[in-house]
Order: sequence, then C-alpha cells, then structure tokens
Amino acid sequence: MKNIFIEYPKCSTCKKAKKWLEENNIEFLDRNIIEETPTAEELTDWIKNSGLEIKNWFNTSGLKYKALNLKDKLSSMSDKEKIELLSSDGMLIKRPILVSDKGIFVGFKEEKWNKVGNHSAVYPNDKTKKNGTHH
Repeated sequence: MKNIFIEYPKCSTCKKAKKWLEENNIEFLDRNIIEETPTAEELTDWIKNSGLEIKNWFNTSGLKYKALNLKDKLSSMSDKEKIELLSSDGMLIKRPILVSDKGIFVGFKEEKWNKVGNHSAVYPNDKTKKNGTHH
C-alpha cells in the first residue's frame, strides 16, 4: 500500500510533516485536502481504522470550526452527520493525515509517525527509497 499524505500546503505543521517524510525517505502520494477533500467513505474507513474518536478528526483550531460553533453542536450530531460534515469541507479536518499500512495518523507527532519510518526497511533493494524519489 502506498502512503497517502493529505495536507493543506499553507499549513506549517503539514510542511514540517512533509519534510519529515522526505528526510526519512518515505514514499507518499501527496494530496491537497482542499482540492481533494476526503470522501465520507474514505473518512468512515480511516476513522474506524485509526482507533480515534470522530471528534479527534476535527480541526478545532480552525476558523470554520469556530464560525460554525461546532464545539457546542458536535455532541448532538450522529456519527454519520459528523462524517458528512467533515467530507463537505477539508478545512474542518485536522491535518496532516498519513494513511499507511502501519496505521492512520492524524496531526503530526513525530514519535507516532516513527512507526512509518521503518517503512523503507521493508524494501531494502528498492532504489527509489535511497535516491530521494518521492510521491
């Protein structure tokens, strides 16, 4: 499985995470969270496999989250409604997201992403891991 890195290019945390992936020679498909907002189906699958509660997938520091007063509204919404809301606007989703065969990671915490860092060891003869080719 290819790693999918979902980011908002102007986000400083996303830039830091992308740099970390490149420095650790981890191949990934780069996806802009605004241009290719995750679908409700993708989110349903990723949330289930991440082990995180849906509320952890919301960008609680985002302007849109605050403007929609979601802090107060989320508790009365169903899981399906929350996922539909997330899939309607990439700016509502916490980022970056890394979808890999080692797990689903939301937000950038280097100590958690290190699980993916061992990824290149799986393909020791794959030249693209060593010559800096990414994507």
